Amino acid sequence: MYPEELVAPMRADLTVAGFTELKTAAEVDNHLGDHKGTSLVVINSVCGCAAGAARPGVKLAVQHSDKKPDNLTTVFAGVDHDAVAKAREYTLPYPPSSPSIGLWKDGELVHFVERHHIEGRSAEMIANHLAGVFEEYC
Repeated sequence: MYPEELVAPMRADLTVAGFTELKTAAEVDNHLGDHKGTSLVVINSVCGCAAGAARPGVKLAVQHSDKKPDNLTTVFAGVDHDAVAKAREYTLPYPPSSPSIGLWKDGELVHFVERHHIEGRSAEMIANHLAGVFEEYC
């Protein structure tokens, strides 16, 4: 497990942008279990592709999209183990991946961006992709 003082700025990177942290399995279940509307869940990570592409890309997409998810949430891999494990149950059949980004609509996973779709891409590429996803589902 990573020490909280290490991950605090990485958590804040999304929470100051309006994301709500889901830190327990119960919080994930309560949010996704019987959810109506749209919800974006970022499985955050300490890795470089989270810092350089995933978090900035998600924030750009939310800031610049006319249509956006009703709810913005995040769980942190390597820190909030139970919450991440529960979130990954909701992302099946996709294999565990962090960072990753999922969009749910009325309780159904409608789009998932795996780590290998984040690595090697710029924040702007991620933002443009997500903007198109928001346009389609939100």
